[in-house]
Amino acid sequence: MSQRLRVRKGETLLRPGDSFRTLFAIRSGFFKQVHSMANGREQVTGFQMAGDTLGLDGIGSGQHSSSVVALEDAEVCAMPFVQMEALAREMPPMQKHIHHLLGREMAHERSVMLLLGSMSAEERVSAFLLNLLQRLQQRGLSASELVLRMSRADIGSYLGLKLETVSRTFSKLAAEGLLEVDKRHVRVVDNEALQRTGRGLAAA
Repeated sequence: MSQRLRVRKGETLLRPGDSFRTLFAIRSGFFKQVHSMANGREQVTGFQMAGDTLGLDGIGSGQHSSSVVALEDAEVCAMPFVQMEALAREMPPMQKHIHHLLGREMAHERSVMLLLGSMSAEERVSAFLLNLLQRLQQRGLSASELVLRMSRADIGSYLGLKLETVSRTFSKLAAEGLLEVDKRHVRVVDNEALQRTGRGLAAA
């Protein structure tokens, strides 16, 4: 039913307009999801890691609306959706799992809307880091340290901030004693203060 595929860093797994046929479960690696707007600009709309599922945006329309690009060498498990639907009809747990994936995707979209609302740059970056750490902790990794697989420019695109603002905000949070930052390596020094700055939206 499923097939393992290797995706190299920088390779595009899905493109806008591709026919929806398959869901991809990430076994290892990081990806970014990019939406192309009518004016030609692109915006990063999500970051996915091992345990997440790619391709959910195509279920409703039958076509993918975003690009999915590997941020590092990765491996995915390709699952034909027709076969998944057939299994779901016979196995209620499979149907429940698909509904859970769709619900999680909707919750993610809501959290992005909150991040791009009235929050300041510090609040956005703090909430982003806390959310990322929370997801890594759920996978058995550190709850206080991480290596950012995405660039500062990607983070800025996702949070609706300029590259310079993202870099300046990381430096400010470090100067205030909330973080230690060494290029892409980030360690949370004061989790409570970071939680207050992120206004509790990290879990959204």
